[in-house]
Amino acid sequence: MLRLLGAAIVLAAVASCSNIDRKHGYVPEDTDLEQIVVGVDSKDTVAELVGTPTASGVLDTSGWYYVASKFRVYGIREQREVDRQVVAISFAEDGTVENVERFGLEDGNVIAISRRVTDSNIKGVGFLRQLFGSIGNFAADQLVN
Repeated sequence: MLRLLGAAIVLAAVASCSNIDRKHGYVPEDTDLEQIVVGVDSKDTVAELVGTPTASGVLDTSGWYYVASKFRVYGIREQREVDRQVVAISFAEDGTVENVERFGLEDGNVIAISRRVTDSNIKGVGFLRQLFGSIGNFAADQLVN
């Protein structure tokens, strides 16, 4: 019985250390992208050939972006992005395809979209020093209008 319990613990420990891959998003295959003819195809024909995009241009509709990421998790560690593919299809003013590009994780830069850290103006000053530091820092004319 003790051997069986020990074997189960070892098996559980080995299984928890295995990696788990998760995929998010959609990127068209190269064979599908080869069907797009630059200067001829429009947004409608691109949507028929490869599907609708994951995202489009923020300020205008000059581009469609297909994004897919692969994340790997080892046990209880934080997940890590191991692969990212971005396909950018840009359109000319007349609505035809202008360019088709593929980018990988190695082409990207880390950009902080938002920071959730507030810098403190008070550095190296403890709570009690802040509390008692204001005692006596007022003048009599502040008490009387």
